[in-house]
Amino acid sequence: MTSPTAELPEDSFADLLAACPATRSEILIGYARVSTRDQSLGRQIDALTAAGCRRIFADKKSGKNALRPELTACHAFLSAGDTLVVPQLARYGHSLHDLITMVAELRRREIGFISLHEKLDTTTPGGRLVFHVFAALAEFIRELIVAGTHEGLAAARAAAAPAAAPPSSPPNSSRPPATCCPTPNARSPPSPSCSASRSAPSTTTSPTCRSFAQASSQLSCKGIDLEEGRSLGWRYRH
Repeated sequence: MTSPTAELPEDSFADLLAACPATRSEILIGYARVSTRDQSLGRQIDALTAAGCRRIFADKKSGKNALRPELTACHAFLSAGDTLVVPQLARYGHSLHDLITMVAELRRREIGFISLHEKLDTTTPGGRLVFHVFAALAEFIRELIVAGTHEGLAAARAAAAPAAAPPSSPPNSSRPPATCCPTPNARSPPSPSCSASRSAPSTTTSPTCRSFAQASSQLSCKGIDLEEGRSLGWRYRH
């Protein structure tokens, strides 16, 4: 089985560990930074001076601020063969991506880079190897962020998709849809019994009328007039 490293061209390893700068001027330029004006630059300047820096540039600004005038002046002052020295990586770049971008630009200009705290020196083969490992980690993190962003967007689109519509009724169905409550203005047709009771006159006789009729019939049978029966004291029950 062939090793994966055997497939890589030898020139890639040579370029990875090639000396940079090819010819060193032995001139060290320092850069220091603190986030606020209340913080002191003394310890960083002392460390850079002890390292042999001929000139030191210092900013009192946050690392997230891209407008760092002293850093811009430091980059403009550097020449091919020089080496930029920083107290630690966090004083130079605010993120790994930012750090790798600036160090790669220094390498393109044949300028070395040294970080005192991390003991990172791109002018040596070991330092350059460590720096390329940092670059590979930064690329790996960037791809993870891109993949996570794509997955989040896909999940958001799936959640925002409209739900499936319910099945519609058959086209040949003529039955009206059922309603829970009757229409307020609609009146139900009267029942046949109600219509008959309203149209036909009532034939029911009250108890008083029946008693009066019976009394009249009894008086008539005896040949007594109704008025005469009253005068004689005829009584009937209502």
